[in-house]
Amino acid sequence: MSRRTDLRFRATTAVQRRLNPLLRRLPLQTVLETTGRVSGLPRRTPVGGRRVGDSFWLVSEFGARSQYVRNITADPRVRVRIRGRWYEGTAHLMPQDDPVARLRGLPRVNSLGVRALGTNLLTVRVDLDA
Repeated sequence: MSRRTDLRFRATTAVQRRLNPLLRRLPLQTVLETTGRVSGLPRRTPVGGRRVGDSFWLVSEFGARSQYVRNITADPRVRVRIRGRWYEGTAHLMPQDDPVARLRGLPRVNSLGVRALGTNLLTVRVDLDA
């Protein structure tokens, strides 16, 4: 990994550590809840994505370095809060999917941020339970 990529990752995560606690309290903010791989506690991360049928799609800007992706790898059972309502589901990492193309169909503001700040984009699909 290049020094520039590492600096971008560190700067972005430092900002997110301060903003995420505020964002996840907003009632209509979409939130992904994973189970902490070490603590076993619920971990809530504001995300930008879109529900398509019985699936919820998002793109991680740092791929496998994202904490929520690491938690999904350990335990794919997640919850997603969409428009104030919680849904349970199973997350799947989709390395074969084209994340740039996927971002074109996701909320515009978040997609611009992910593309601008991201260093290793990875698509995540959550199959929502009925």
